[in-house]
Amino acid sequence: MKFNTPATTNPIDTLRHVGKPYDRVDGPLKCAGLAPYAYEHHAAVPDAAHGVMVGATIAKGTIVSIDDAAARRAPGVLAVVTAANAGTLGKGQKNTALLLGGPEVMHYHQAVALVVAETFEQARAAAHLVRISYREAKGSFDLASVKDTGVPPKPERDYPPDTRVGDFERMFDSAPVKLDATYTTPDQAHAMMEPHATTARWDGDKLTVWTSTQMVDWCRTDLAKTLNITKDKVRVVSPYIGGGFGGKLFLRTDAVLAALGARAAGRPVKVALQRHQIFNNTTHRPKTIQRLRIGVGRDGRIQAIGHETWNGNLPGGRPEVATQQTRLLYAGAHRMTTTRLAVLDLPESNSMRAPGEAPGLMALEIAMDELAEKLGMDPVQLRILNDTKVDPEKPNRPFSERRLVDCLRTGAERFGWKARNAKPAQVREGQWLIGQGVAAAFRNSPVVKSAARVRLGTDGILTVETDMTDIGTGSYTIIAQTAAEMLGLPLERVKVKLGDSDFPVSAGSGGQFGANSATAGVYAACVKLREQIAAKLTMTDPVFADGAVRAGGASQPLAKAAEGGELVAEDVIEFGELAKKNQLSTFGAHFVEVAVDSVTGETRVRRMLAVCAAGRILNPKSARSQVIGSMTMGVGGALMEHLVVDKRLGFFANHDMATYEVPVHADIPHQDVIFLDEEDEYSSPMKAKGVGELGLCGVAAAIANAVYNATGVRVREYPVTLDKLLEKMLLPV
Repeated sequence: MKFNTPATTNPIDTLRHVGKPYDRVDGPLKCAGLAPYAYEHHAAVPDAAHGVMVGATIAKGTIVSIDDAAARRAPGVLAVVTAANAGTLGKGQKNTALLLGGPEVMHYHQAVALVVAETFEQARAAAHLVRISYREAKGSFDLASVKDTGVPPKPERDYPPDTRVGDFERMFDSAPVKLDATYTTPDQAHAMMEPHATTARWDGDKLTVWTSTQMVDWCRTDLAKTLNITKDKVRVVSPYIGGGFGGKLFLRTDAVLAALGARAAGRPVKVALQRHQIFNNTTHRPKTIQRLRIGVGRDGRIQAIGHETWNGNLPGGRPEVATQQTRLLYAGAHRMTTTRLAVLDLPESNSMRAPGEAPGLMALEIAMDELAEKLGMDPVQLRILNDTKVDPEKPNRPFSERRLVDCLRTGAERFGWKARNAKPAQVREGQWLIGQGVAAAFRNSPVVKSAARVRLGTDGILTVETDMTDIGTGSYTIIAQTAAEMLGLPLERVKVKLGDSDFPVSAGSGGQFGANSATAGVYAACVKLREQIAAKLTMTDPVFADGAVRAGGASQPLAKAAEGGELVAEDVIEFGELAKKNQLSTFGAHFVEVAVDSVTGETRVRRMLAVCAAGRILNPKSARSQVIGSMTMGVGGALMEHLVVDKRLGFFANHDMATYEVPVHADIPHQDVIFLDEEDEYSSPMKAKGVGELGLCGVAAAIANAVYNATGVRVREYPVTLDKLLEKMLLPV
């Protein structure tokens, strides 16, 4: 199916199932512990051995020798795999570093060996017996010290590293009111609940991996490339995933090592990275240094806006494009953005929930708050004043839907923004200083080619098959709702099968494109099936409802169409020029109230409100769950999350869940979420958009702005920890 014109009225618009707050259809399995995760496919692989990774203990250099004799003699050991005996390996297109290193070491805890044994305990004990000697090389581990060596990265998709419209420098210099400030965001870890884990089995020359991946086809493609086998020899199964946040978008070490270990041991092997390995072996969100320059007239209208950002990565790695939102969020005729990427010998940085916009808004939305104060203007009004209905860099390109102003006004009214005291450090409850902050939310919502297959069985059950994944986002449920809507069935008559490379290739879970694109693929397959059913029942312009098909006064049960045998339809939705001619984005507003202890500097979040405009909401219950999860992650980004770099040895020192702090229940107050009624006919036949990352974008800045309102201390270096407040707090008399 080609989606080349805006969606008109279609079967989804009946909204019997779509748009309803159904409970998660996979909920009972998960609550009962019956949903198998990557390490738990015991029935399919009852005789699996266990593998434990050995990671490099230097950040850069060369392996001189590996002595694994003692490990091989240890009880229960079946094999020890290193680059020397693993055979010739390739590198996945989406990987930066080799997933099994040697002799070169590219980063700390790069995998350099795998020990396979009968039990996990035996493998772990033997892994400690592997002796490796290195020739260490000098590495670069501090972004600030190498910032000026950064170069423009290769352009990615529609995101060139630099953009320029008008004469930014001249208009900034001549602006009556100017802001020139630098902000930093730290390295951050995904810290998902389920570790990176894989179970691998060879059947002759065919490999099956049960793994935790957000993108089944990407994993399959790069695993085949890494192992130098053809793609048709690899099957990837990933039906349930315990969180990913972007950390499981790409093939990782666990899958490669499990496959190599299974081949070496001659039997299935399980590999799960231990927590201390995950932080340095897998990917993370990189530190950024961002300079914002904004020049406005005395009326608050932006005349010039410039955003420069620096971050680092391994050679050949990708940048964090923290200028994405600045290119699209606010009006202004004279504009400039730049991205510079320096070489760092730290573990690979890559996508983490809302890459680009999340750290970019952490800077931009504080800058807007600072600018509002300079102008003596309400920060909500400043944002409204600089709204735009077109892409500011490409004025002939309109937004498909843009309700930022509605989000800000709705949020301000619901939150009671008018009662806020604009002067910092004026509101006090006992020893607590009270403040409120706001930030705009923005996240692009691209659409991606996606396929599905649907089967109508002789029992009247509709089965949906697609390699789409569910990383806790509710994919099973919204896909079931989509299919039920299209075929007029109750939800319990729809069976959804996900996460298997034997199924048609979907968009996958990432980039806020998954839900809308994958459901659109199911829509396309269901359209084909409806055509088959109509032909089988010889009906013209049929209506599918209540488990029956009606046309011209006649009605027949849907199952009757499959009496002669199962009906199968498969299709893929492809998006053409429509998405290129219109900017598809989601918008929102975050309002936050905090209390800061005037003695200790401790910050507590007291109230949070998110207002979101993200197209048709397919399931408001699961969408709300996504948004409040994002808001919670935003609290972590604002107040605590920070991978601390050991700049001598080149690794993240706080590499476990005890020392890498994330919010817990006690840190989070009641959270309100409002979805504005919106249907985006330019996005897909579903008229929906992604929403799971929008809830994160802007939250940290809203908290930082609230802390400033409470204390009068402006923190430009995240996270906003108490040590950055104590010496500067302006206490009210």
